Amino acid sequence: MKYILMMNTPGGGPYQVAQWPQQDLKAHIAFMMGFAKKLGESGELVAAEGLAGPDQAQRVRAGQDGKPITDGVFPESKEFLAGYWIVDVESPERAYEIAAQASAAPGPGGAPLNMAIEVRQVMSGPPKDLP
Repeated sequence: MKYILMMNTPGGGPYQVAQWPQQDLKAHIAFMMGFAKKLGESGELVAAEGLAGPDQAQRVRAGQDGKPITDGVFPESKEFLAGYWIVDVESPERAYEIAAQASAAPGPGGAPLNMAIEVRQVMSGPPKDLP
């Protein structure tokens, strides 16, 4: 089963990690790189990406003529999606274990951030009871 693990971070401007001391930022990045490598080696990682901050985001919808209409940026968001992992695992419990590991990424002073990670199954198609 595939799951997407979405890491949200507090908003209110640019990424907070940009304000961390260099050694804390380096430790956080090293953790994330090692985490992705470990998941890749286990065969569980499908994809993982960090995302640009909300100060670079645009919402897009189709106008009457089908052309894109954009709205944004949203630097004052309460929180925003910072990145995600897509994993292919045997059970939801394993997805939860991986999310807990990601949640414990080090923050300032090396203390675990314990961020909430949203876990959702990636559906392979519509429900079987639909035609």
